[in-house]
Amino acid sequence: MGIFEPFRAIGYITAGGVPFSVQRLGTETFVTVSVGKAFHVYNCAKLNLVLAGPQLPKKIRAIACYKDYTFAAYGSDIAVFKRTDQVATWIRHEEKVNMLCLFGEYVLSADAKGNVFMWAFRGAEPNTEPVGSISLGDKFTPTCIMHPDTYLNKVIVGSEEGPLQLWNISTKKKVYDFNGWNSPVRCCVSSPALDVVAVGCSDGSVHVHNVRYDEELMSFNHQIRGAVTALSFRTDGQPLLASGGSSGVISIWNLEKRRLHSVIREAHDGSIVSLHFFANEPILMSSAADNSIKMWIFDSNDGDARLLRFRSGHSAPPRCIRFYGNGKCILSAGQDRAFRLFSVIQDQQSRELSQRHVAKRAKRLRVKEEEIKLKPVVTFDCAEIRVRDWCNVVTCHMDTPQAYVWRLQNFVIGEHVLTPSSSTVTPIKACVISACGNFTILGTEGGWIEKFNLQSGFSRGSYIDTSLAMQCAHDGEVVGLACNATNGALISAGYHGDIKVWDFKTCKLKSRLDVGKSVTKIAFHRPNGLLATVAGDMVLILFDTVSMKMVRRFEGHTDRITDLCFSEDGKWLISSSMDGTLRIWDISLARQIDAMHVDVSITSVSMSPNMDVLATTHVDQNGVYLWVNQSLFSASTNTENYGSGKHVRNVCLPAVSSTERSEEEQVQNSGESYKSSIKPFVMMDHQIPNLVTLSLLPKSQWQSLTNLDIIKVRNKPIEPPKKPEKAPFFLPSVPSLSGEILFEPPARTEETDISTTKNTNHKMSELSSHFSQLLQSCGETKNYLAFTDYLKGLSPSSLDMELRMLQIIDDEESEGLEQRPELQSISSLLDYFIHELSFRNNFEFVQAVLKLFLKIHGETIRRHSMLQSKVKKLLEVQSLVWQKIDKIFQGARCMVTFLSNSQF
Repeated sequence: MGIFEPFRAIGYITAGGVPFSVQRLGTETFVTVSVGKAFHVYNCAKLNLVLAGPQLPKKIRAIACYKDYTFAAYGSDIAVFKRTDQVATWIRHEEKVNMLCLFGEYVLSADAKGNVFMWAFRGAEPNTEPVGSISLGDKFTPTCIMHPDTYLNKVIVGSEEGPLQLWNISTKKKVYDFNGWNSPVRCCVSSPALDVVAVGCSDGSVHVHNVRYDEELMSFNHQIRGAVTALSFRTDGQPLLASGGSSGVISIWNLEKRRLHSVIREAHDGSIVSLHFFANEPILMSSAADNSIKMWIFDSNDGDARLLRFRSGHSAPPRCIRFYGNGKCILSAGQDRAFRLFSVIQDQQSRELSQRHVAKRAKRLRVKEEEIKLKPVVTFDCAEIRVRDWCNVVTCHMDTPQAYVWRLQNFVIGEHVLTPSSSTVTPIKACVISACGNFTILGTEGGWIEKFNLQSGFSRGSYIDTSLAMQCAHDGEVVGLACNATNGALISAGYHGDIKVWDFKTCKLKSRLDVGKSVTKIAFHRPNGLLATVAGDMVLILFDTVSMKMVRRFEGHTDRITDLCFSEDGKWLISSSMDGTLRIWDISLARQIDAMHVDVSITSVSMSPNMDVLATTHVDQNGVYLWVNQSLFSASTNTENYGSGKHVRNVCLPAVSSTERSEEEQVQNSGESYKSSIKPFVMMDHQIPNLVTLSLLPKSQWQSLTNLDIIKVRNKPIEPPKKPEKAPFFLPSVPSLSGEILFEPPARTEETDISTTKNTNHKMSELSSHFSQLLQSCGETKNYLAFTDYLKGLSPSSLDMELRMLQIIDDEESEGLEQRPELQSISSLLDYFIHELSFRNNFEFVQAVLKLFLKIHGETIRRHSMLQSKVKKLLEVQSLVWQKIDKIFQGARCMVTFLSNSQF
C-alpha cells in the first residue's frame, strides 16, 4: 500500500456514447445512464443522483432497466443488478454485445456477429441460461432493435447494410424483410399510432414507415446536420417527432404538416446519443457524447423548446485544477472553454461558472456558443479571503492578451477585464493573487509584469528591470509568479532561467538568481518561502527565496514534468510527468518516499488543504480523479513502509463508483464486497497514539444513559388520564343511574394475568440470553466489535433494562454463587470495559455505559471478591488513559489562555 490510494472520479455524467434507459416507478421517473464501467441512476424530477452502480471489468456498451433490475452489457457478458447488487452474469455471447432490448419480462441481447439471445428474469433470481436464440445471418450486422407496439413476440432489427428484418421471437422465425433506403440504419422507434415506426439513417434522412403494409408515409431530411442518431415521438397529443444528429442539433418535425417545426441549435457539443419524450408530457430528455443530460420543455406559444434542467461535466479534458473552499470544492478549467466548480462532497452542487448570457448572445449574433465563450484557460489563481467583497479568481486564457476576473460567490464572470499596458501586445501566461486578496499580478509572454487592483480593475504599477535593454521584467516569457505571505515580495520566473525577487509595494528589483537552464513551471509555498522550479532537463530544484540559495534537487522523472504542488504543511512536494508517474518527495529527508504509475499520463495535480485528498487530471479523460491520503489514517508514520526511490507502484485510475474492486481482490474475495477506502480507520483496532476514538453516536443517546432517572421523573405524568366524553362504538358499555356511559372492561381472570406475565418474562429472558451469549462469544475471541455495535443499536432504556437483567436478587446463599450466570456476565462485562478502555475505542459511549453499569452493579461488585481484582485493573486502565487525555487537554487550555491574554 502506498501513500495515495484510488478513491473515486467526479465530473462524469454520461460516458461511452451509450443510450440511456428511462422507466417510471410509481409517481417518479428515473433515468439510468452509463458512466464508463459503472452506471448512475438519476431522478428526473431534479436530475439528482439517487444510485451509483458498482464498477465492472470493462466499459458498458448497452444498458436496460426494469423495475429494480438493471442490465449492463460489457464486452461479451451481461451483468444483472438488483439495485446495486449483482445477482447474475449472462455469458453466452462470443462477440461484443452492442444492444439490449427490454421485451416484457425478457431481455434481448444482440452482438456484433448478428447473434440474438433471449433471457428471462422472472422470479427472485434471473436465469443464467438463455431461453432462446436466433441468428440474423452473416451479411446482416445489427445496429438497432425495437419492439413495435401491439406486435406480439415480434421485434424489428435494423442493419449496417440498410435492410430491416421483422422476427418472431417465440417461433424464432423471420417474418418479413424490409428493403430499407440504401443507407445504414442508426435508430428505430415505435410511434403512438399503430403499425407506424420511424427509422433514422446515416445519410441524415428520417423515414416514417407503416410496417403492416410496408409503405412509407413520409420522410424528412436534415443532411446538413449529419447522421440521424436518435428519434422520439411526442405522446401527449401533439404530432411531433424529435430527431438528433451527429452535429449535436435536435430537430422537431410536425407530422401533420409534414415539415420542420423547430430546431434546438447547439443543444449539445457532441453527437446526440439518446432522445426520449416523457409519457403524456411536453418534456424531452436528451443525452450526448459531451458528458451531459438535458431536459427540454415545450411550453412557449410558438412551440419552441427551452432548457428546463440539465446536468453536465467537461466535454473535453480539463487541463488545470485547484482545490477551493477548505477542500470541499475543486475549480477546473477545461479545453472545452468551460470553467467549472466541482463539489467533492455532493455532486449535485457542481456547476459551470457563467460567462453572462452566452446562449442569448450566440442566438442574437447567429453564431455558435463556442465562438462566444472565452478561449481555454491555461492558468488561474484564486483566494478566499475576499470572496464576499469582490472578485477572487483570475484566469489567463490561451492566446489572449487580457485576463478575466470571476466572482465565486455568485458563480459568474466579473465586470473587469485586466489588460496590461505594455507597448507590445502579447498573451498573458502567468497570474497570482496577493495574500491579502486585494491585488493580482499578471505576467505576459513578452516578459511584462503588471499589478492590478481587483476591486476597481485599475493598474497599480509595473515591475521593470532597468538593466534590460527592453523596458520589461524579463527578456523572455514569464512562466510563473508568486507572492509571499506578508505582501513584502513578489517572485517571478522567466523562461530563460532567471528568478527575480521584487519589492511588492515599490515594484523595484531586490535580488535575482540565475538557474542556468530554462524553467517551464514553478510552485511556491507561502508559509515557508520555498520555491520549486521545473527545469527543461526534467529536474526539480528547490530554492529558499529569503537567502536565494538552492536547498534541494530531485531527479527521477523520465519525461516532461506537467505539474507540481506542495502539501499544506510544506513537508511534501508532489510532481507529475508525461511518463505516467506521480512522485512524492519528502523535503526534509531530501528523497523520494513514494511513486506510482498510471496508464494515462497526469496533466495537473492539486492537494487539498486538509491533506486528505489529492486530485489529478489525465490525458483524454473528462473527469477529475480523487486519491485518498492513507498516511493520515495509519498508526505508523514510518516512510519506509511506502515505496522506495527505485520502486514505482502500478495502480489503476480511481473508478466513478468508490466500490471498485481490483483484479486481485476479485480473485481472492469473490464472495465478499469490497469496502471503500473512504473510512479505513473504522476497522482499526490500534488507534493513533495518545488519542481516543469517539463512537460518532448522537450526543443525546449516550448522555441519556447517565440521566435516565431524571428523565423518568421528568416524564412522569402530572395528572391521571381523563375519562373520554364519548365512547367509541366498538367498546361495550352499560347505562348507569346517573345517565353516564360506563365502559364494561373485559373480564380479567387469573389465567389471563398469568399468561401476560409469562409472555413478558419470556421476552425479557430472550433479550438477556442474546445479550449474554453475544458477550461471551466476543469475549472468547477478544473481538468486541459485534458486541459494541449491538450496544449502539439499543435505545437508552433498552440498554438500561439489559444491564438490570444481570442483577443478582437472591445472593444470600453463598454456595454455588460463583457459578451463577449473572455473575459470569458481570465478569465478562468488566473484561469488555478493560479492553475498550485499553484501546480507547468509542470513548464517550463506553464512559456512559460504565457509569450506568457501576450504578446498577456497584453493590454486587463490592460483596464479591472475585470481581474486585478486575475492578482494580479497570481503575488502573481508566486512570492511565484519562491522565494522557487530560494532559493534552491541559496543554491546549494553557496555550489558548496564553494567546487570549497576549497583547499583539
